[in-house]
Amino acid sequence: MTYALLAVLVTAGALAVAVVAAVVRGLGARWWATVALTAAVLIVLTIVFDSLMIAADLFRYGEDELLGPVIWLAPVEDLAWPVVAALLLPGLWALAAPKESTP
Repeated sequence: MTYALLAVLVTAGALAVAVVAAVVRGLGARWWATVALTAAVLIVLTIVFDSLMIAADLFRYGEDELLGPVIWLAPVEDLAWPVVAALLLPGLWALAAPKESTP
């Protein structure tokens, strides 16, 4: 299995959780905007710190498992994980929160 396929599968699952949370809990545009902003910040941090770690030769990727495009030194497949975190964690948090009682 390639990194890209794994990233697509996990991202699809995280997106499904986020959509279910948004529908079940009635989360609106503000919640989605917060998720998008969080994802953007995490993507930038991932690019910077992955690139620094790759430049320091702390780890390597199997070249035959990657799509090829990189941003700085970070492979594009690596950018799925901050998106997964930004979708999955708030989605699970929203689903785990107790329902508000109506008077």
